[in-house]
Amino acid sequence: MKKILIASFDMEVGGVERSLISMLSNFDYKNNEVDLMLYSHTGDFMNLLPNDPKLLSEDKKYKTIRQGVIEVLKRNPILGAERIKAKVVGKILGSYKGLKDGCYQLQLMCKYTSRLLPEIKNEYDIAISYLWPHYFVLDKVRAKKKIGWIHTDYSTIETDIALDMKMWNKLDLIIAVSEECQNSFLKKYPALKNKVSVIENITSPEFIKKMSEEKMEDIFLKENFNLLSVARFSHAKGIDNAVKALKILKDKGYRDIKWFVIGYGGDEPEIRRLIKENKLEEDFIILGKKMNPYPYMKKCDLYIQPSRYEGKAVTVSEAQILGKAVMITEYPTAKSQVNDGTDGYICKLSVEGIAEGIEKLYKDQRLKKNLEESCRNTEFSNKDELKKLYKLFE
Repeated sequence: MKKILIASFDMEVGGVERSLISMLSNFDYKNNEVDLMLYSHTGDFMNLLPNDPKLLSEDKKYKTIRQGVIEVLKRNPILGAERIKAKVVGKILGSYKGLKDGCYQLQLMCKYTSRLLPEIKNEYDIAISYLWPHYFVLDKVRAKKKIGWIHTDYSTIETDIALDMKMWNKLDLIIAVSEECQNSFLKKYPALKNKVSVIENITSPEFIKKMSEEKMEDIFLKENFNLLSVARFSHAKGIDNAVKALKILKDKGYRDIKWFVIGYGGDEPEIRRLIKENKLEEDFIILGKKMNPYPYMKKCDLYIQPSRYEGKAVTVSEAQILGKAVMITEYPTAKSQVNDGTDGYICKLSVEGIAEGIEKLYKDQRLKKNLEESCRNTEFSNKDELKKLYKLFE
């Protein structure tokens, strides 16, 4: 029996967290003893964790990873000082290197604070770091083999490549969630080619269909063309472009199109400002955080992912499982997500492209129905993907 550690940040509502739950729910516990380390025992998805993996006790020092600098400084001055150092150095060197300081600061924060965090006492056959950056599993866990997961399109994020390579080189294996995700990663880090494998996010059609039966408020009026997106409010997810696209459609006279968004995040004030500025308060509706988005997916007319970039959007696959027509933007990994014109529609990655794509599917009901029928007739279960992971354990 293999002894395995899987580490991630928390269980806030998000696609990565849902994919982790699906993986844990379908894991082979007969042949593997699994410990789950969450740096923070927070998030609405905590209650959805299966009982089989052993959840390790929360450590207050690890919990600081996603806390604000001031809060950390009050509770742990030494850790707080290292966070401030990362922030200052990130701004200065990031500017010098031409890097936006967000990802670079995170790299430095992990580098500087890692030495101050306690080691995990147990020893493992396999240690999996489910989210970048992977310093904590690399520096604080004893394991015969260490695996790092990548969920995003690395061609779209700015990192210090030399600093990142020091981290990646310490990993034995790297898992990408799609072929396109792997390709974009290797364009940036070609020397790591022999370490990278593809294992798709695990989907559970039975669970998603069961959850979609839950009752929801009656907000989708039959006389309207109801659009839905599920996403964090961040630059990557492109919700700002969605607001601007709806404005174009309203100016063209499409009064019956309503766009609903399930989500939350740091960009929400800006999104709300755009909604008000464009006088779309009655048409672009933020539903907030929802533990169960599936009843909304099931009842909407069109599911849209207006992202600027993705690794592989979990929500798109979930909407397809529910037999929905889906439209995604032409981000670099889009073709690994849907077969354009068969089980989904890919529009141009621009405000105008999103508006044109919605108009196309609004007018062409035959195309929309064909997309829905294709999804209903496709088997989206991919539990066998885990067999690839088990082979890598050997």
